[in-house]
Amino acid sequence: MFKKVLLAVCLTAFMSWAQDDFDDDDEGFVSAPAAASSEQEDDDDGFVSASDGGGSHAAMASSEDEEEDFSDAGMSAAQRREQAERKKFEEEQRQDEYANSLRRRDWLRNRLIFQIGMGSRYPIMGETGMGMGLGAGVEYILPFHLAVYGSFGFVPKGTDGDFEDWDLEGGTGYKVGLNYYLFPKNPLHLGVSVSYGTVYFDHDIKPDDSNLRALIKVDGFQFDALITYLSDEWYYLQFSIGMYYAPKLAKIPETYNLETKTGDESTDNPSFYKLETPVTDIEGNVNMDWEGEWGSRVVDPKGMSKTGIVFGIAVGYALPELFPDDTEKRRREREKARARSGVAGR
Repeated sequence: MFKKVLLAVCLTAFMSWAQDDFDDDDEGFVSAPAAASSEQEDDDDGFVSASDGGGSHAAMASSEDEEEDFSDAGMSAAQRREQAERKKFEEEQRQDEYANSLRRRDWLRNRLIFQIGMGSRYPIMGETGMGMGLGAGVEYILPFHLAVYGSFGFVPKGTDGDFEDWDLEGGTGYKVGLNYYLFPKNPLHLGVSVSYGTVYFDHDIKPDDSNLRALIKVDGFQFDALITYLSDEWYYLQFSIGMYYAPKLAKIPETYNLETKTGDESTDNPSFYKLETPVTDIEGNVNMDWEGEWGSRVVDPKGMSKTGIVFGIAVGYALPELFPDDTEKRRREREKARARSGVAGR
């Protein structure tokens, strides 16, 4: 009997334990559709769809517009005008920055330059060892990088290096020409130049009665290559090297024959002069006729050369662009405003 009771109690305890374990499995098991639904709910908690995001941004933009409208509604007319001016100024500043990066680096337009220098462009070069002229010039650069210039200078009076008792005569010269510059968006510009004026000088080999060797100068054409430094600043530097051509020096005089009446009696070549010696007969009597002979007035027996190498150097002061556009005007106004604010801040 006791065994039956004990068996019934054990069976009852086993059935109770089995029922509790089955209930625990049911609570931990979720069907596939339910799991998917649960995962989707979890994803929805951390994910916003594109349509939902667009709606959110639209709502934000609408909210900002409403806030701006609300803020504008609370502004006075003066404040609205000030805000509009500020927005316009910022827009113009952006436009100016863009213009500065493209156009303002072209500094070869509407610039007036005052120059001083020495050498071939200011305005005359001399024979080797004779030195250079000193002078001043003015140049205006047109909008298309073409410039017109003119210069005036002088050759200083000095003492002959070989003979202290002899003096070298001084004089003046001029030059006018055209320049064309390359590489406008770089402060270092290459260029070419053509000009006309006083290009070459020398001194008479023989002094006059006052022991002064006369100045001999000649006009002609000149062709130069230029290396110029010019930016938006005021300073200007230029070096030039080229060649001159003096047509008057190309004519070689001939001996004039009195018997045949042929030959050149005179010449425009300033570096030659005519030596006239009397013609005598066998007995040594002087006749009324004269024999003409040409001689060089300079050290070189062939006279002054019609071509030669020349060079020069100059420094100058460049004015800002004389006819600025609206962008440049605004830029200058802002620079002045910043300068005034800086002075006021100090």
